[in-house]
Amino acid sequence: MSWVSAAAIFFITWWTVLFAVLPFGVRNAAEAGTQVEEGHDSGAPVAHGLGWKLLVTTAITVVICVAFLILFHNGFLDVVNSLFPDPGKS
Repeated sequence: MSWVSAAAIFFITWWTVLFAVLPFGVRNAAEAGTQVEEGHDSGAPVAHGLGWKLLVTTAITVVICVAFLILFHNGFLDVVNSLFPDPGKS
C-alpha cells in the first residue's frame, strides 16, 4: 500500500470519526441553566469544545488506521486481489 492510499484512508476515517464525535458533550442553554440572550438560538451549544474533539478524533483515527494497516500488511485484508482478481490465476 502506498503512502497516498494510507493518507486517503486516514483522511476519510478522520472525517467519519469527527462527525461521530461532534455531538459528545454538547449542551444548550436550557441544559446548562444559563440565560439565552436576545437574538440567540436557544438550541445553540453553550460551549462546543472543538479543541478536545479534534484531539479525540485524531487519536481514535490513529488507532483505527494502525489496526487497518497491521491487518493489511499481515495478509488478513486483501483489498487489491478481492477487488481486481487476476484473470491468469485459477
